[in-house]
Amino acid sequence: MHAERSSAERADDSEADELIPLKVLIAGGFGVGKTTLVRSLSEIPPLLTEQAMTAASIGVDEAGAVPDKQTTTVAMDFGRLTVDDSLILYLFGTPGQSRFWFMWDELARGSVGAVVLVDLRRIDDCFPAIDYFENRRLPFVVGVNRFPGADDYDEETVRDALALPADCPLVWMDARDPASSQDALVALVEHALARTTMARAG
Repeated sequence: MHAERSSAERADDSEADELIPLKVLIAGGFGVGKTTLVRSLSEIPPLLTEQAMTAASIGVDEAGAVPDKQTTTVAMDFGRLTVDDSLILYLFGTPGQSRFWFMWDELARGSVGAVVLVDLRRIDDCFPAIDYFENRRLPFVVGVNRFPGADDYDEETVRDALALPADCPLVWMDARDPASSQDALVALVEHALARTTMARAG
């Protein structure tokens, strides 16, 4: 016969039942800050699948704008963030190189959407990610990571350069800063919920 559980245990279970888990992708080109964002936000030790960059990557991975980068994600990064008493986010960082894009479909399955990170010095690198989510009608927000020169452009200029739809949120952020990164995730969740509400109303 099982002992009756305490009221505190039942309360803990009730709170756990009320948590809404959401899967979020962190996407973008090579060396744009995806692993940094997952590492800065995760409340658990993040699972990182980074491998040292070797001579084999020369001519394949363009590291000119990030010369200090020594490793690269070869599968995914994973972290977890409890936003508040009702929302928990599971973060999946995608690999940035095209040779690993075959993994994106699996990572995207069941996700609420994505934060697409952009380095404005290498703006073309983000187009494959933007195209991917647009083609699959998955909500996404664009996060301009504050690399050198990121603040030299206004929102209208960046939107035009990326050909972003009017309803796609665009935020300036620093992947190293947890508060800034969390703001980008909250913008994504709000955007995804708004799209869901509009779809139901339609």
